[in-house]
Amino acid sequence: MMRLWGRKSSINVQKVLWCLAELGLKEGVDFERIDAGLQFGKVRTPEFLKLNPNGLVPTLEDKGLVLWESNTIMRYLASQYKQNNRFPTDVASQYSSEKWMDWQVGTLWPVLRPAFIGLTRVPASEQNHELILKSYQETNQLFEVLDQALASQAFCSGEKFYLGDIVLSLCVHRWILINDTFAKETGPRANLQNIDRWLNRIKSETRFQEFAEKELNIINK
Repeated sequence: MMRLWGRKSSINVQKVLWCLAELGLKEGVDFERIDAGLQFGKVRTPEFLKLNPNGLVPTLEDKGLVLWESNTIMRYLASQYKQNNRFPTDVASQYSSEKWMDWQVGTLWPVLRPAFIGLTRVPASEQNHELILKSYQETNQLFEVLDQALASQAFCSGEKFYLGDIVLSLCVHRWILINDTFAKETGPRANLQNIDRWLNRIKSETRFQEFAEKELNIINK
């Protein structure tokens, strides 16, 4: 049976779990999930490090193949488990999705991450509020790029929901959550109506609600 290592509170594990659900694959039936990372530990054990020497989640084992890096895992799953035709297969949709997936991991998340980690993992007495504010406000500017793209299309990849929408909507969701929870520290959130419309559609038409956090998992209060 396929095995996925990772805790549900990890945004990168959420991506993979959501992708699996959209493909019709069920935890406990089609794959086993093992809690790992943060409070669950396991990621520094010899067993896990043989699978993923980075000591990070998610890590996937399937048919003798071991994969890490969440976006790569999602690409693999979408290519190998097409039985329900959930995702488009044309070249234009695929590579439109690819560019946004790379943008998310290479451009967006490094900018948003300091605000998220600073507010949820660092004790209040040690938080760098200047860095948090800068991170959040720069994320506002980056999301204007996405908002402009969504002005003329329904989803990141065009008119059909695809992997790029999964990775970006989870980031947008965290961007909203940290502002709702820490409005003073983040400063104002940009009013981006195309993103709001797109996210509402994703919430109503996909399995988003099952995997997105309902509230922030604040480790150090």
